[in-house]
Amino acid sequence: MDRPHFRFHPGAYEAVFEQEEGVCSCCGQNRSLKYEGPFYSQQSPDYLCPWCIASGQACETYDGELVGYTDIEGVSPDPADPEPAIARELLLEVALRTPGYRAWQQPVWLTHCNEPCVFLGHADRQAVEPFLAEVLPDMEGIYKKDAQWMLERMSKDGMISGCLFRCVRCGEHRLHMDVG
Repeated sequence: MDRPHFRFHPGAYEAVFEQEEGVCSCCGQNRSLKYEGPFYSQQSPDYLCPWCIASGQACETYDGELVGYTDIEGVSPDPADPEPAIARELLLEVALRTPGYRAWQQPVWLTHCNEPCVFLGHADRQAVEPFLAEVLPDMEGIYKKDAQWMLERMSKDGMISGCLFRCVRCGEHRLHMDVG
């Protein structure tokens, strides 16, 4: 059986799935890929397979989210705020049918050109160097005085990690800093 493709997280199988035999808590099927990423629900299923995540069945069954809806850039938790400029079906695809990513802090899903970006993975300085001009505004927007310092200490799995994204429309790169 072919594995589902996650267009907003194409590296999900390497990042948040583990090779582990088990029975999916959602569909009851014997599976060999277990989701180990974030899942926000009052219930804690033991085993979620990629098929139940891709179809949205996991989030529907457990009334949960893989990516917090209001953790998507441009979505406010305040109902009095204007509606997001991003199409609701795209926001729901990220929140309910896209594997999240591990982070020290609450993960943020970046957007660009009024669409969710593709999550490319955790990045160190070497990984962002080719796109530095594109991602520096993201860093300076939050860590203006410390952007260079943070860039020098950024690693894929350390206390300062870059979360690298790419716009699905124009290809521009974005960076969210995750600090432990």
